[in-house]
Amino acid sequence: MAQEINPLGNIEIAPTAIATIASQAVLQSYGVVGMAAKNVVDGLTNRLTRDPRHGIEVRVDEGTITIDVYVIVEYGTRVSSVAASVANTVRFHVEKALGGPIGDVNVHVQGLRVSNPDA
Repeated sequence: MAQEINPLGNIEIAPTAIATIASQAVLQSYGVVGMAAKNVVDGLTNRLTRDPRHGIEVRVDEGTITIDVYVIVEYGTRVSSVAASVANTVRFHVEKALGGPIGDVNVHVQGLRVSNPDA
Protein backbone atom coordinates (compact mmCIF):
# COMPACT_ATOMS: atom_id res chain seq x y z
CA MET A 1 0.00 0.00 0.00
CA ALA A 2 1.09 3.53 -0.68
CA GLN A 3 1.24 5.25 2.67
CA GLU A 4 1.60 8.84 3.83
CA ILE A 5 2.07 9.90 7.43
CA ASN A 6 0.89 13.33 8.60
CA PRO A 7 0.15 14.89 12.02
CA LEU A 8 -3.52 13.84 11.91
CA GLY A 9 -2.84 10.17 11.10
CA ASN A 10 -1.96 7.79 8.28
CA ILE A 11 -3.30 7.74 4.74
CA GLU A 12 -3.10 4.40 2.98
CA ILE A 13 -3.97 3.97 -0.70
CA ALA A 14 -4.55 0.45 -2.02
CA PRO A 15 -2.88 -0.61 -5.28
CA THR A 16 -6.33 -1.43 -6.68
CA ALA A 17 -7.38 2.20 -6.24
CA ILE A 18 -4.25 3.35 -8.08
CA ALA A 19 -4.96 0.80 -10.83
CA THR A 20 -8.48 2.15 -11.28
CA ILE A 21 -7.16 5.69 -11.72
CA ALA A 22 -4.54 4.48 -14.20
CA SER A 23 -7.09 2.43 -16.15
CA GLN A 24 -9.38 5.42 -16.64
CA ALA A 25 -6.40 7.52 -17.80
CA VAL A 26 -5.30 4.87 -20.32
CA LEU A 27 -8.73 4.54 -21.90
CA GLN A 28 -8.77 8.31 -22.54
CA SER A 29 -5.46 8.20 -24.42
CA TYR A 30 -5.32 8.68 -28.20
CA GLY A 31 -4.45 5.55 -30.15
CA VAL A 32 -5.40 3.05 -27.44
CA VAL A 33 -8.24 0.75 -28.49
CA GLY A 34 -8.24 -1.49 -25.44
CA MET A 35 -6.47 -3.06 -22.55
CA ALA A 36 -4.58 -6.33 -22.93
CA ALA A 37 -3.86 -9.26 -20.68
CA LYS A 38 -0.29 -9.61 -19.47
CA ASN A 39 -0.54 -13.40 -19.70
CA VAL A 40 -3.01 -16.20 -20.46
CA VAL A 41 -4.19 -16.59 -16.86
CA ASP A 42 -4.97 -12.86 -16.61
CA GLY A 43 -6.89 -13.07 -19.89
CA LEU A 44 -9.04 -15.97 -18.66
CA THR A 45 -9.67 -14.24 -15.34
CA ASN A 46 -10.82 -11.07 -17.10
CA ARG A 47 -13.29 -13.02 -19.24
CA LEU A 48 -14.86 -14.42 -16.09
CA THR A 49 -14.86 -11.32 -13.86
CA ARG A 50 -14.79 -8.25 -16.16
CA ASP A 51 -12.37 -6.43 -13.88
CA PRO A 52 -12.18 -2.68 -14.73
CA ARG A 53 -8.48 -2.70 -13.78
CA HIS A 54 -7.68 -5.30 -16.43
CA GLY A 55 -4.30 -4.60 -18.04
CA ILE A 56 -2.88 -2.59 -15.14
CA GLU A 57 -0.38 -3.88 -12.60
CA VAL A 58 0.64 -1.70 -9.64
CA ARG A 59 3.61 -2.52 -7.41
CA VAL A 60 4.59 -0.60 -4.29
CA ASP A 61 8.17 -1.25 -3.15
CA GLU A 62 9.59 0.79 -0.27
CA GLY A 63 7.32 3.73 -1.00
CA THR A 64 7.99 3.76 -4.76
CA ILE A 65 4.98 3.10 -7.00
CA THR A 66 5.60 1.29 -10.29
CA ILE A 67 2.77 0.94 -12.80
CA ASP A 68 2.80 -1.53 -15.71
CA VAL A 69 0.21 -0.89 -18.43
CA TYR A 70 -0.69 -3.51 -21.06
CA VAL A 71 -2.48 -2.01 -24.08
CA ILE A 72 -3.66 -2.69 -27.61
CA VAL A 73 -2.89 0.13 -30.04
CA GLU A 74 -4.72 1.26 -33.17
CA TYR A 75 -3.02 0.06 -36.36
CA GLY A 76 -1.58 2.97 -38.34
CA THR A 77 -0.64 5.12 -35.35
CA ARG A 78 2.95 5.65 -34.32
CA VAL A 79 3.39 3.10 -31.56
CA SER A 80 6.20 4.95 -29.78
CA SER A 81 4.16 8.16 -29.66
CA VAL A 82 1.08 6.39 -28.33
CA ALA A 83 3.16 4.59 -25.66
CA ALA A 84 4.81 7.85 -24.58
CA SER A 85 1.41 9.56 -24.45
CA VAL A 86 -0.05 6.75 -22.34
CA ALA A 87 2.88 6.90 -19.91
CA ASN A 88 2.58 10.68 -19.55
CA THR A 89 -1.21 10.56 -19.14
CA VAL A 90 -1.07 7.84 -16.50
CA ARG A 91 1.71 9.63 -14.63
CA PHE A 92 -0.20 12.94 -14.67
CA HIS A 93 -3.53 11.49 -13.48
CA VAL A 94 -2.06 9.28 -10.76
CA GLU A 95 0.24 12.01 -9.42
CA LYS A 96 -2.66 14.46 -9.46
CA ALA A 97 -4.88 12.04 -7.53
CA LEU A 98 -2.22 10.99 -5.01
CA GLY A 99 -0.68 14.41 -4.55
CA GLY A 100 2.89 13.21 -4.96
CA PRO A 101 5.37 11.73 -7.42
CA ILE A 102 5.33 8.11 -8.57
CA GLY A 103 8.13 5.92 -9.87
CA ASP A 104 8.10 4.23 -13.26
CA VAL A 105 5.23 3.89 -15.71
CA ASN A 106 5.99 1.02 -18.10
CA VAL A 107 3.83 0.64 -21.21
CA HIS A 108 3.69 -2.80 -22.83
CA VAL A 109 2.08 -2.85 -26.29
CA GLN A 110 0.59 -6.33 -26.54
CA GLY A 111 -0.98 -5.99 -29.97
CA LEU A 112 -2.35 -3.88 -32.81
CA ARG A 113 -5.97 -3.69 -33.90
CA VAL A 114 -7.26 -2.70 -37.32
CA SER A 115 -10.51 -0.78 -36.76
CA ASN A 116 -11.28 0.17 -40.36
CA PRO A 117 -9.89 -2.41 -42.83
CA ASP A 118 -11.05 -0.37 -45.87
CA ALA A 119 -8.92 2.68 -45.04
